[in-house]
Amino acid sequence: MDDVFDSGKFSHGKQVGQLETELAHYTGARHVIGVNSGTDALVLLLRACGLRPGDGVLVPAYSFFATASAVVLAGGRPQFVDIDPGTYAMDPEALDAAVTPRSRFVMPVHLFHTMADMAALDAVARRHGLTVVEDSAEAIGMRRRGVHAGLHGRGGVLSFFPSKTLGAIGDAGAVLTDDPEIADTVAALRHHGRGGRTLNDFPAISTESALPGANSKMDDIQAAVLLAKLPLLEEHIARRAELAAAYTARLRDLPGILRLPRAVAQTPDDRDVHYVYLIETEHRDALVDHLEGQGIGTEVYYPLPLPHQPVFGHLGHRPGDFPHAEAAARRAVALPFHPDLPPGDLDRVCDTIGSFLATTRTTA
Repeated sequence: MDDVFDSGKFSHGKQVGQLETELAHYTGARHVIGVNSGTDALVLLLRACGLRPGDGVLVPAYSFFATASAVVLAGGRPQFVDIDPGTYAMDPEALDAAVTPRSRFVMPVHLFHTMADMAALDAVARRHGLTVVEDSAEAIGMRRRGVHAGLHGRGGVLSFFPSKTLGAIGDAGAVLTDDPEIADTVAALRHHGRGGRTLNDFPAISTESALPGANSKMDDIQAAVLLAKLPLLEEHIARRAELAAAYTARLRDLPGILRLPRAVAQTPDDRDVHYVYLIETEHRDALVDHLEGQGIGTEVYYPLPLPHQPVFGHLGHRPGDFPHAEAAARRAVALPFHPDLPPGDLDRVCDTIGSFLATTRTTA
């Protein structure tokens, strides 16, 4: 960080370039383009892949709001798809049924601890002629068949929001792609249409493309923090796996627990990464209140399915249209989970949940 201040180059500078290089090495991507947030990464990726105004983009009904808002900000129209209740990711059969003549893109999301079934989703996409891009904002370190999340379609993204597996001290993000044309377009779009890092590198986008750029550059302070933390990433991922296993061992036989994270990775070339530890219970809201009363924080992911957000009311979706997404929104809660979580704290969380569920069962 001192180097950044000494250089006087506070965004889109040397530290950002070095981070892009190291992330490309870590993920195996041919191109990594640092931007100012995971949300802008999605917007710029969709635009660089040729999204036209009004194009339909199929997205899961259960995800963070940015999944759908990025589609709108890029000029598209979100088309919602129900999820697989085991992975919380887009269900391939539901995707097949949701395709319309308007559909041009499909954007699976890798949530919480595992990737979407990209092989099955890609098969549906090929059958319908859809372009695949990935909302892999939470998925650093996740792989299927040796391929990092975000590299199974035209491109993907990473978010470095402070709570992420690799987090900055503010907003930051990146686009991953193996396509040099997409990489060049995203690199220009993030910097007012310039191809390089100075005022002299303008314009980089031809007038025929009609793609005005934006100010979506990554700050070098964030890049410096991420460069310092990147060598610790594998250690932190391993610790997260230990904590997830400890939670599962303590919680799996408790009455009232409807679902715990399940392993999806099947081969040495596959890897799940626990970003959060999510459980489901019909007593979710009461459990959240009880834990809060005991000084234990939680996070509800996500309290309202995307199709039922007021801003998408004009699309006409009704309760019951996305049953798996609606069940998750009603029942899911994330427990305290980070690499520095002491074992004693984990035990206290589990003991408190156990006593609450036992009392709830008795009174019921």
